[in-house]
Amino acid sequence: MTDSQRWLVLTLVLLCAGLFYLLEPILFPFLSGMLLAYMGDPLADRLEQKGLSRTLSVVIVFTGLSLLLVVSMLLLLPKLGQQIDNLVSQVPLFFDWIKQTLIPWLERVTGMPAPKLELDRLRQVLMQHWQTGGDLATQLLGQATRSGLAFVGWLVNLTLIPVVAFYLLRDWDAMVERIRLMLPRNIEPHVSRWASECDEVLGAFMKGQLLVMLCLGAFYALGLALVGLKLALILGLLAGLASIVPYMGFIVGIGASLIAAMLQFNELYYLALVGLVFGAGQLLEGMFLTPVLVGDKIGLHPVAVIFAIMAGGQLFGFTGVLLALPVAAVIMVLLRHLHAGYLDSDLYQANEGRALESGDDSSTDSPSTPQ
Repeated sequence: MTDSQRWLVLTLVLLCAGLFYLLEPILFPFLSGMLLAYMGDPLADRLEQKGLSRTLSVVIVFTGLSLLLVVSMLLLLPKLGQQIDNLVSQVPLFFDWIKQTLIPWLERVTGMPAPKLELDRLRQVLMQHWQTGGDLATQLLGQATRSGLAFVGWLVNLTLIPVVAFYLLRDWDAMVERIRLMLPRNIEPHVSRWASECDEVLGAFMKGQLLVMLCLGAFYALGLALVGLKLALILGLLAGLASIVPYMGFIVGIGASLIAAMLQFNELYYLALVGLVFGAGQLLEGMFLTPVLVGDKIGLHPVAVIFAIMAGGQLFGFTGVLLALPVAAVIMVLLRHLHAGYLDSDLYQANEGRALESGDDSSTDSPSTPQ
């Protein structure tokens, strides 16, 4: 890159960062629509390859995804509300189980008195907050309608997401091609290669890991429902969401499910059934879901995923969470190329070069030994 190109890239990066900081409150629907368009683009491309027009392909993909989302919400939300009420009713039983079963068991095993915990006071505070909060949907709707402007903004953002997703999905390939043609010709091959690597990493995660999360959540919810747990849907969703980090879904899900089974049944047989469900889920993930849907191209370390999501949320709220994984994928690809460049640089190979030079000098200066 020439000096003028470096200054141009630096200026554009700083300008984009400044605009993102200033416009962050209104970016949520646009970023959400962009992510939906990115995830739906491969499906539209496949339909386009079969002879359909781009617009018709986008309409089919968009309609299918919209129907799937609406049907899922209509089926899951009522059931989820019932299980949340069941969860609230289980809170007193959970505290009683800690006080009457868990703490005495820990004292017998460790031989040490357990620290005094004000469990009754904590239970009372939790139940008071839930009772004063009332129904969650009613509370959120009432809070939104108190301010007409806030309600209108919320409604506009919600409406913008499918509109933005549709138009970006329709023009996705054209926009990518225009950006490629605008790049300086001397750096276009390198940027295109880096963009392809970023797409490979991000695509493997967004389109692969999210499908793994969805499949595992559905499997765990169905398996726990067959066991007879009243909180099967909530526990399955919790385990599926936690599966964004490998093995985290298994640890969180089986821990919460064993506690729920203990409170509901208090029999070893049902605990074994819960363990069987999560063991089968791990076999399904390791032998089929991850190899088929994700493969070995993800490249994002679990710790990097956790840090990226937490850092994005801390810096820019939910908008930062949406951008966390794409930014992490780009940074990982850039660091990979920087590492390769560093290994080929004089800075890394300087000591080796000096050692070779000193070895050559010593060999030339030393007198030859007689035969």
